[in-house]
Amino acid sequence: MMAIPAAARAYICGAVLCAAVCALPAVRHAAEVPWTAVLLLAGLYAACEMPARCRYLGNSVPVGTGSFFPVLLAGAFVLPPAAATLVALPGALLGRVDQPPAGIRRIWRAAQLALATWGAAQTYLLLAGERTLRAPDFPYALLPAAAGALVFCLVLTALDGGIRATAEQLPVRTAWRGLLLRSLAPHCVHGLAGLMMAVLWRSPYGPLSALLVLLPMYISCWIFAQYHRERAAHQATIRALVQAVDIKDKYTRGHSERVGRASVLIARELSMDEGRLEVLRFAGILHDVGKLGVPTRVLRKDGPLTPQERRVIELHPEYGHDMVRGIGFLGEARAAILHHHERLDGSGYPYGLVGRQIPEFARVVAVADAFDAMTSTRSYRRARPVAAALEELKRCAGSQFDPQMVRALVRALERHGWETAVTSDEAGAGAGSGAAGRGVSGNVPPQPGQARVTVPGRDTGTPGGRG
Repeated sequence: MMAIPAAARAYICGAVLCAAVCALPAVRHAAEVPWTAVLLLAGLYAACEMPARCRYLGNSVPVGTGSFFPVLLAGAFVLPPAAATLVALPGALLGRVDQPPAGIRRIWRAAQLALATWGAAQTYLLLAGERTLRAPDFPYALLPAAAGALVFCLVLTALDGGIRATAEQLPVRTAWRGLLLRSLAPHCVHGLAGLMMAVLWRSPYGPLSALLVLLPMYISCWIFAQYHRERAAHQATIRALVQAVDIKDKYTRGHSERVGRASVLIARELSMDEGRLEVLRFAGILHDVGKLGVPTRVLRKDGPLTPQERRVIELHPEYGHDMVRGIGFLGEARAAILHHHERLDGSGYPYGLVGRQIPEFARVVAVADAFDAMTSTRSYRRARPVAAALEELKRCAGSQFDPQMVRALVRALERHGWETAVTSDEAGAGAGSGAAGRGVSGNVPPQPGQARVTVPGRDTGTPGGRG
């Protein structure tokens, strides 16, 4: 425990001591404890947790907080509180732990679950849940079960927040923020499943029939785990593509992530459906992925570009679209990657779309892209202030940018602010440090009083140069 802060060590020891005190009556009055039921439920919970430790089954077994809590809650509903405390111990001590120190984490988990189960059992007992269980009386039997599940949830979240505050040295409010809201609904479902197990356990069909409740729960947890693994794979795919772009075009490092963030800010102001926000973030992050198809010598060229090289640069949206065409989870993001250099007046590329012909995601990303390009310091110029950049976007709204998206960005930044950044790795380089940085965003609007801003010999037909 030497690597664990002293406050966290004391907190863990306190939880273990409290769990031992809660379990003590079961030891002192062993003759009154239904040990057969205790051993069956404890063995069942351990059996549910153990496959996750198998190297061959670990990736296909649902792992995570709450996967098998119905077993613990069933124990809280059919056993005395002290005996119910023991149900969690074998599974918690033998279960899978992904981060070190494994031993301390298992001990902490065992104490935490023991205390939560004891609290649920005490609540169920105080509300005469045992009486409703002997002669099931619905819907009245639901009240003690719901109260027990609520206490189970409260104890777990309270202990989770405490360990975060002591082990990670977080502020108290930060440590507990959001824990209860995220846990409440799942634990209520677990409480209902635990009650179903308890009713079947007490029924003429016996304990074996209670196992039937676990099957749909296990399947739902497996589906949930598969969803999270798929989502993690999506994130890994996005990260790999962005890293590849950053390596090739080092002058724009970090730009893609910020465009994704700004795109989400705009979308929230437009009250877009939550399901679309993640896809839009992907669109912002991957808007320049087509640069992987542009020769490095063109991206980093010092000096004027030839007309042929400018045409190559203007192909990067189509290159990007071709690269992600087969990635199904990107959805609308693919159209944004293809059309984020279109302009409302039809002077953009690659297809010269006009107004609402440009997909909504592309209109969002165009504004986010130009805003970050203007407010980021690069080797060839200093960043504009946020206020100045917003004024430029407003001035170009209606011709280059969608006014609705510009207004949404303005409102979002009034709420949340914006942190500008240095995107070049070579802050000391001069204005001739390569062409890649100068063409970060083909959507950068022209300076006031000018038709456009161009780098001599590098204009791609869109203000700001290379894309």
